[in-house]
Amino acid sequence: MINDFLTEDTKAIILLCGVFGKDRSEKPLSLTEYSSLVRWLIGVNMRPGDLLEKETIAEASMGSGIDKQRLESLLSRGVQLGFAVEEWQRNGIWIISRSDANYPARYKKHLKDKAPPLLFGVGNCSLLSGGGLGIVGSRNVDQAGEIFTRHVAELCAHNCMPVVSGGARGVDQTSMNAALEAGGVTIGILAENLLKKSVERSARQAIADGRLLLLSPYHPNARFSVGTAMSRNKLIYAMSDYGLVVSAEHKKGGTWAGAEEELKRQNSLPVFVRIGKDLPMGNRKLLELGAIPWPASPERNGLRQQLHDLAVYLQEKRSEKEPDLFDFQTSQESLSAREDFLSNEFMNEKQVISELEVKNQESPISIYQAIFPIILNSLDSPLTSIELAESLEVNKTQLNAWLKKMVKDGYVKKLSRPVRYMALKNKVTPKGTAQEGSSA
Repeated sequence: MINDFLTEDTKAIILLCGVFGKDRSEKPLSLTEYSSLVRWLIGVNMRPGDLLEKETIAEASMGSGIDKQRLESLLSRGVQLGFAVEEWQRNGIWIISRSDANYPARYKKHLKDKAPPLLFGVGNCSLLSGGGLGIVGSRNVDQAGEIFTRHVAELCAHNCMPVVSGGARGVDQTSMNAALEAGGVTIGILAENLLKKSVERSARQAIADGRLLLLSPYHPNARFSVGTAMSRNKLIYAMSDYGLVVSAEHKKGGTWAGAEEELKRQNSLPVFVRIGKDLPMGNRKLLELGAIPWPASPERNGLRQQLHDLAVYLQEKRSEKEPDLFDFQTSQESLSAREDFLSNEFMNEKQVISELEVKNQESPISIYQAIFPIILNSLDSPLTSIELAESLEVNKTQLNAWLKKMVKDGYVKKLSRPVRYMALKNKVTPKGTAQEGSSA
């Protein structure tokens, strides 16, 4: 029996999108598929919990384009879910969904319909409001970078600013540990092993003190993968007031990809970057993309205000920037509909559907032309199609078609054993793509 502490909506969402048990006969819905289902639910004034009634499944299948048998199979996993939830609850893990009132508003506002459907968490739920400084950087940070990271984390603790990071070895762990040791608050956004991390001695004490929140959009026992690590980056920024990149390799690794993605986002946060001598080239290149140099003399008793003042200039510059390639909202009404959708995605917001239709009608280029440079940038190092699909949050079948065309046209090389894809250097992008005359 499913535990009562889950809302009906969350029960349905975790059945549709969650991974648990040994039965993997039906693959849970991807974020793209779930968002398609959400749009249908909005259009017919229904909520996810309504899908627990069998008579609605056929209609939902027709409206969303998701196979009826697959929906039925996923929604019939109630017994498995009951056992899984009992185990998670026994280990102090709670689950919230995008329809729950305490779901982080920052995620809905910043990521819109790309906000994860489910969040697994351990620790102080009041920290879901987020804020503070998101600190990211290399796993193999040098001594200077480690000292810098510790100093910044201690400053955050002194200024009552939460430190938000990813829990990985290197900059992530250094910043989180330093903030906790200084008596501060930390929010860890994990891409793997939430359960294992939550039972570590240092974590348990901080959780008991109410100073640590661990969150993950993935199964509590999920193992590391490039896709989950890449997708996790946007969640760190979205939970923060400001971002700080300690060290980043140019066009390589998750730190660069996450910072580049955030800087190119229309509603991006102010992203600071460490400056000085003997830094990775990525730090300098991020400045060219719009990152802000970290202050040489951070104010010990006024860090939050100092960062705010430094960010004002960047925000003013961005307000003058031409619309982003993917910004197809052409009226205040469309924007308002989107914001309403973010505040509660399952309210009656038919305008969201209209907005998506406008988006499709007004796109000046094909989808392939728009996605081409994004795929090319993501393939700076070899990735499998599964890893790439997860990091870009696109349909794997469609992605394979794009990759096949890019290989045929000579822009991407297909590697074997295992099958992976990598961008070929010094290739001119197809005419009309986002890289030609656009900053997207």
